[in-house]
Amino acid sequence: MKSTRFAGIEDAKARLGQEIGVSDWMLIDQERVNAFAQVTGDQQWIHVDVERAKRESPFGGPIAHGYLSVSLLAKFAQECIAVDGIKLAVNYGLNRVRFTSPVKVGSRVRARFVLGGVEDIAGGAQMLWQATIEIEGSDKPACVAEMLTRWYF
Repeated sequence: MKSTRFAGIEDAKARLGQEIGVSDWMLIDQERVNAFAQVTGDQQWIHVDVERAKRESPFGGPIAHGYLSVSLLAKFAQECIAVDGIKLAVNYGLNRVRFTSPVKVGSRVRARFVLGGVEDIAGGAQMLWQATIEIEGSDKPACVAEMLTRWYF
């Protein structure tokens, strides 16, 4: 699916409840996982010690950090959502977030966005996105989250 372009807030309101976009697939390789571990300081062995993860992990190898997966939502949203006349878009936060399935290193993930809400705010709108991070070849998603963004015009 290509990105969806919104003509403004009223256009967004007309699309409530609709799937807005599906991002491209992204490979989650060990290099990306290690870089995330380095930046965040989360060096737990299940993520960065490949040999130990192969021996001791119930997943048969290393897995990505859940927070790595959810952090990709900003990139995936930029692939899927465009807004005419916008001056600034900011991440406002997350509501309910669940890591429903581990992302094994070597897997590919993508995000799917459904527009769940539009609320007028001073200078713009607050958007609620129902975001699902899918794992290629899996029926169970890696993560489901309610993502809030603010658009300023």
